[in-house]
Amino acid sequence: MSTTDKLTLPIVNHTPQPYTGPSRDEVIALRKQYVSPGVITYYREPLMVVDGHMQYVWDETGERYLDAFAGIVTVSVGHCHPKVVEKVRAQTGQLQHTTTIYLHPALPQFAEKLAGKMPEGLSRSYFTNSGSEANEIAILSAREHTGNTDVIALRNAYHGGTATTMGLTAHGTWKFKANQAPGIHHTHAGYCYRCPYGLEYPSCDLKCARDVEEVIKYQTPGEVACFIGEPIQGVGGAVTPPKEYFQIVYDIVRRHGGICIADEVQGGFGRTGTHYWSHQNWGVVPDAITMAKGIGNGIPLGAFTTTEAISEVMNNRVHFNTYGGNPISMTQGLATLEVIDEDGLQQNSLEVGGYLKDRLLELADKHPTIGEVRGMGLMLGLELVTDRKTREPASQLAADVLEAMKHRNVIIGKGGLYGNTLRIKPPMCITKDDAEYLVAMLDEVLTGCAEKTS
Repeated sequence: MSTTDKLTLPIVNHTPQPYTGPSRDEVIALRKQYVSPGVITYYREPLMVVDGHMQYVWDETGERYLDAFAGIVTVSVGHCHPKVVEKVRAQTGQLQHTTTIYLHPALPQFAEKLAGKMPEGLSRSYFTNSGSEANEIAILSAREHTGNTDVIALRNAYHGGTATTMGLTAHGTWKFKANQAPGIHHTHAGYCYRCPYGLEYPSCDLKCARDVEEVIKYQTPGEVACFIGEPIQGVGGAVTPPKEYFQIVYDIVRRHGGICIADEVQGGFGRTGTHYWSHQNWGVVPDAITMAKGIGNGIPLGAFTTTEAISEVMNNRVHFNTYGGNPISMTQGLATLEVIDEDGLQQNSLEVGGYLKDRLLELADKHPTIGEVRGMGLMLGLELVTDRKTREPASQLAADVLEAMKHRNVIIGKGGLYGNTLRIKPPMCITKDDAEYLVAMLDEVLTGCAEKTS
């Protein structure tokens, strides 16, 4: 369509049940009185979501929204996917919880299915409730396995909110002053748009990646436990490194006694389209992979998968996760992996994600406030700037765009250190019609914002 005034959300074959619960105002009042103020909400007028179907959610009034943020990159196969719901409903009615000290078939069946998706040699999984916990287990295992304690992580990274993972995270806004995690050192991410050296790829010779060796030489005993990195940084704003970046980093870390961990919490399970795991885009094979979010399509579930040898260190002491093998979580995880395959969602991520990125690049040609479009598949980001030459972050603009898109029935996210990168990471079942609507609305919003400032 040439104009956006007649464009509406694509037709969907789902009618939400009439909402009969507490009013929005009552929910806000209850949260203010009883919920920690640290539990934040998006939007100046918080959105209340009470129903979901595939790539859409509905508020309490029956208004429909395209969820282009997927519950923060968590709903992989679609809200309330019927195949997933059917299997979980059956399990819920049969057995809701035991623990891993008893046998239940769902745990090893899910572990087997997951191992079948892994690089050769990664076959042993430890299940958790979240990505933070999975990353905690990963760092613990690396330290126990190598006998070293120092860990290399990346600037602009996000790995969780527990003690160690907050230390791994390198965004000041996510780090509490009281939490000090020793033995963690941060080096430069492959963030070409904001190169700390002011260089250009490829003439830079990947100085950012080679800095890992300098950090190890100057800040550690010369031996490290591990390196952990997101193959594409999520909270950091879909930062996508040069193709050689992780090859250089992995080689350096291994030469200094460490193992390499890929944090696939946001980038895994076919989201980048070209491969099942985002690290595969860079031609590397990690020693361990951490997962959460899309692994269970919204259920609290995480995992750490590694080699036989590294997994053995968990026998050094007793370690236990009460819900790590919960039959409902395992059933939903297994059903989610099956649906990714059955519905061809990796291919859909490639096709629709590629189409969406091309359309966003067209927007960048039109709107000078888009400094860079980056990412792969359905893991995309638009970094907004006030000036393309200075690359000054347009943080307020990003916040305004977020609000305006909600009023046009599209939910997106934002991230990056300055909160100036729009994060577009929808359920992998999104269609080209959805993508077209999203781009049209974003074009309309950016045009309106430009007119206000002109």
